[in-house]
Amino acid sequence: MRSFRFHLALRFTLSMALAVASISVASVLTLRSVLDRELNASILNVASIQAASVTDSPGGEMHFHEWELTPDEATSVRDLVRYAQVWSEEGQSLIRSRFMTEDLPLDGDALVQAGEGELVWREQAFQGLPVRSLYYPLSRFGAAHEQHVLQVAAPLTARHDMVNRLIVFFAGLTLVVTLASFAGSWWLAGRAVRPVHEVMDQAEAIGAASLGRRIKAYADTREYHRLVEVLNTMLGRLQQAFDAQKRFTADASHELRSPLTALRGEIELALRRQRPNEEYRRVLASSLEEIERLSRITEDLLALARSDAGQLPASDEETDPRKVSARIVDRFRGAAERDGITLTFEAQGDRTVRLDPGLLGQIVWTLTDNALKFTPPGGFVRVGITRLDDSLEIEVSDTGPGLGVEPARVFDRFFRIDEARTPGDGESGTGLGLAIVRAIAEGYGGWAEAENLPAGGARVRVGVPLDEEGRPRRESPHPS
Repeated sequence: MRSFRFHLALRFTLSMALAVASISVASVLTLRSVLDRELNASILNVASIQAASVTDSPGGEMHFHEWELTPDEATSVRDLVRYAQVWSEEGQSLIRSRFMTEDLPLDGDALVQAGEGELVWREQAFQGLPVRSLYYPLSRFGAAHEQHVLQVAAPLTARHDMVNRLIVFFAGLTLVVTLASFAGSWWLAGRAVRPVHEVMDQAEAIGAASLGRRIKAYADTREYHRLVEVLNTMLGRLQQAFDAQKRFTADASHELRSPLTALRGEIELALRRQRPNEEYRRVLASSLEEIERLSRITEDLLALARSDAGQLPASDEETDPRKVSARIVDRFRGAAERDGITLTFEAQGDRTVRLDPGLLGQIVWTLTDNALKFTPPGGFVRVGITRLDDSLEIEVSDTGPGLGVEPARVFDRFFRIDEARTPGDGESGTGLGLAIVRAIAEGYGGWAEAENLPAGGARVRVGVPLDEEGRPRRESPHPS
């Protein structure tokens, strides 16, 4: 968290520093450009005045327009003085300002170019100070001065000093803004991440024994309301899954313990003393029944575990749902007739599907077996399968005692309504069949639902959404 805070503050600080530095550089360059433009204009103006003064004598004599200053006064305003000097084409000094004690520095190339009629600018050093010089051709004022070039120079000290002061000012401003930005962003980052830190602390304090707790820090703050809401929703789902897992573990332990206890009791009783062979055969037969029950529970638990992991074995082959369902129903007809139950089968739609025939048959088998098991003699069981354009629906209804006040719970693992739907033969099953049916349907993106019928009995429906080729769309279009 501290590293995140530091990086957040550093990124904001660098952004501010870069922005201020960019503005500073732009300001310095702009000011220097303005100063250079004004200085060049001033030098050119002075050069024009001096050139006119030098060439205004009809006799050809040359003289400068001089300020009436004493040498001391001229020294005091040296930064404002524009030095002037006239050169011949050969580089010989002809005349210079009376305040000058030595010649201006001469650039030979600039002198040649000015002799050809060009205005030439140069930056040079004069008396240890930087100056900007303009070489001005006097040939513009008549043939008498074709071989003369006027050089006017102005000190750059004031210009350099102003630019340097501005650079120092902006450098200091950038430093101050950088330090202030870092301090401010560090403080703001601390305030920004502190709620997250508190939310994390509360989340870390929640363990398996305290899943009922919820995160309360900044739950009412608009910026963090969504985060806290999402975390609490996730905790709620985890609690539901954890509670379901605990119930499942307890139910599975109970279901496994009952046959194991019966098996152990039968064997221990048989071993207490010598018994006839018929007694041993009875004990072995009873033990085999318990072992078969354990095998069914184990296989069902394995199927549900694979379903939870998304690994239910399913093949993608063309299957006729009418034939698969009819074959399963036919296997129950003998048992239905023996118990005096009328078993009917109806199928609509003749299109095939791309579903695993084994899993499809397991759905029909489980629903039909449950319906027959809980339907009293003289009752009816109807099995129907409908192939629509975009789905496959399986419906099994019976005239049994119904599903109780919470029909949807029949899909819970190990759930039974023993008081209302007790099998006639005393076999209670594993309580996992309908849970597996729902797992298979949801694995295909489908749904399963159960309801009590108004006239008595129950109805269970399973649906799988299909595309145009009969493959599951793996959505969840549960009917409203």
